[in-house]
Order: sequence, then structure tokens, then C-alpha cells
Amino acid sequence: MKTKDFFGKFLGPYLWGNLLAMALVVVALCFGVKYGLEAYTHHGQGVDVPNLIRMRVSDARVLLMEKGLELVVTDSGYNKRLPAGCILMQTPGAGTQVKSGRVIYVSINALSSPSFPLPDLIDNSSYREAEAKLNALGFKLLPPKRILGERDWVYGIISRGRQVATGDMVSIEAPLTLIIGNGQYGDDDDVEEVEPDMVYPEEQMGAEDDFEEVPESKEPVKIDDSGLGDF
Repeated sequence: MKTKDFFGKFLGPYLWGNLLAMALVVVALCFGVKYGLEAYTHHGQGVDVPNLIRMRVSDARVLLMEKGLELVVTDSGYNKRLPAGCILMQTPGAGTQVKSGRVIYVSINALSSPSFPLPDLIDNSSYREAEAKLNALGFKLLPPKRILGERDWVYGIISRGRQVATGDMVSIEAPLTLIIGNGQYGDDDDVEEVEPDMVYPEEQMGAEDDFEEVPESKEPVKIDDSGLGDF
């Protein structure tokens, strides 16, 4: 094959036509993928999430359905200043632009105040330790009640006029009173060591144990043998 014929094939219309067709196919695929994904994901077509805080769940569900969104309750909390059953938190937040059909997750206000088991504090912690743990759980503490005992040591807990024990379920709304020591001790707590009295043998003999010496009689003792009989 001559050199002219070899290069002539590269310059021929058949080769360039194939290359042009391949280029057009690649460009068509790129545009197809781009616009197809935009149509599938509704690119540029967002819905603003409304503010659902303090709304009742039923009302919020209707509002989201009108916007093409869904509502799912995932958790609950407690706020005594808000009505029971209203929404406390939402995800995504208000004003966020989302796609149609997106799920909005909410937390609602519980119908009653939650209760928590009382931690192991009685006779096991100081006042500061107990105060920190109870505050972290959300309990409200009243001024402590002091009794005789080790200073600031927790001897008991009172809730609504009665003493509670470790593990008891106590409402978060019930204020607690810690019974702690005042650093003083009563007379009954003082123990006096008394040394036992040492009694010596010569001191054990009292007046009643003294023996009276009887003088010996010098007269012979007569024995009556009349009643012995014959052997």
C-alpha cells in the first residue's frame, strides 16, 4: 500500500462520518442524563417547610399533605408551658426547601410529666454530688433538711411529703428535699470507754466469808454406843 493511499483512508468521508456520529451520541447521552435526572429529582422545584412548632399533630399533618410532604412522630418531650400533644421540635427546620414527598420528623409534648428512677444517692453521696446528678436529670430541689450526722452527707430524700428510696419512679415535676447531716452528733452517739474493775483474789473474800476460829476443847468426847447393838 502506498503512503498516499494509507493517509487517504484517514481523510476519507467514511472515517470522519463515524467519528462525527460517535461525538453526537456522546453529546446526546450527556444531555439526556442531565435533563433526565433533573426531571426525576425535580431539580429547582422545592417546597418550603412550614413552621410546625406548637401546632397540634393533626393540624400539622393536614398542612404538610397540602404541600406534598409527610409527617412522622419520632420522639416526645415535656414542657409544662405548652399544651399536651403539640409539636416541640421538627426536622428539617422551618423555611428549609425540600423536595415534594419529603418526610418531616417531629417531637411532640407528652400528655403527662415524665418520671425517672431515683439514682443511688441515699447514704452514698455528698450533697453537692446528689444536687448535680438530680439537676442533670431535670429535678427541682428545695432547700435541704438538716439532721444530726456527718456534715453534708445525704441520709434521705423527701418527695411530696414522703421519703423515697433508690429506684423509685419520681415525677420530674415533684420537687425533692435532700436530708443531709449538719456536722453535729447527739449524746447517744458518744461512746464512753469504761475500764473494767480489776478484782484481786484477796479482795474477793467479804465479811460474810470470814471464818471464826473455834477453840479446841480439852475434854474427851464421849460416844454413846448403846444403840449400835451386836454385830
